Amino acid sequence: MAELRFRDARIEMAHGAGGKASRRLIEGLFLPILANPGLAPLDDAAVIEIGGQKLALTTDSFVVSPLSFSGGSIGTLAVHGTANDLAVSGAKPLALLATFILEAGLDAHVLEREVRALSEAARAAGVAVVAGDTKVVEHGKADGLYLTTAGIGWVDTRLDLSPTRVRPGDQIVLSGPIGDHGITVLLARGEVDLEADLSSDTRSVWPLVERLIDSVAVGLRWMRDPTRGGVASALSELARDANLGITFDEGAVPVRDVVRGACELLGLDPLHIANEGQFIAVVAPEHLEETLTVLHGTPGGEDARRIGSVTEHHPRTVVATTPYGGSRVVDMLVGDPLPRIC
Repeated sequence: MAELRFRDARIEMAHGAGGKASRRLIEGLFLPILANPGLAPLDDAAVIEIGGQKLALTTDSFVVSPLSFSGGSIGTLAVHGTANDLAVSGAKPLALLATFILEAGLDAHVLEREVRALSEAARAAGVAVVAGDTKVVEHGKADGLYLTTAGIGWVDTRLDLSPTRVRPGDQIVLSGPIGDHGITVLLARGEVDLEADLSSDTRSVWPLVERLIDSVAVGLRWMRDPTRGGVASALSELARDANLGITFDEGAVPVRDVVRGACELLGLDPLHIANEGQFIAVVAPEHLEETLTVLHGTPGGEDARRIGSVTEHHPRTVVATTPYGGSRVVDMLVGDPLPRIC
């Protein structure tokens, strides 16, 4: 058995935030114990080959608080989060499994609402909920409702997505504004005295990804949905896994004024805030213009931007150029400034 490198004495909230602590836990404890070829590399979905076809498998758990918020709820998140992990792996979502962990005392109307939300989101995303499980725990042990999902999808054979395919000069494209989901959930908790017209961006990104595959499959190198840990953590993981540097224009990253204002008020970086309906794509430079044209012509992709590029300089490091002419190193999320947002 491989030596464990995880030295933290106890599990903290930060270990589930998608940043440095999460990576330390996964690479230092889970991978050495569970080591097998299917766990490498650490992508959003595992890909296995069956009868000459590639099948993508993924799983996710949702512990969001509160259960519902502007633009979505735990039921919609459960579908979109799982379907999007498949989509950015180049797989068309086909079917989902759903496990409900229910707390004794949960209002049956709340449960019905979330089952309906899950069903409607799955129908809109073109996936079927084909199986599931239900467990009930004592009052006070589950914050009302937790949801765990698993998803399967067929990988498009025209794609070969991997950090190892990323090259210097490749272009980085972001599908739309960041931070909407994390800030929406924070505001729904009522912990911040701020009124804002803002909704979660939770949605299926497959329609956008499908159009890209049909148009520029040969130019797509890598994709990721920047959920926990945000854009900063996703790009930092890419730089590390590809052993290359990333430079991006911070002013080119679309951020709504209300999200930026809330982050300034709370001392947060929008680049670290979770998203549930956006994705990052790395494309070959000769396919950049077509990529943006396709996204801009697809509903929901109108705000897609080219935000940066891959470089052989400063390997394994992400550098942002600021609107004021300076630059700063952007690292993975440290800690958990907004727990329980997905």
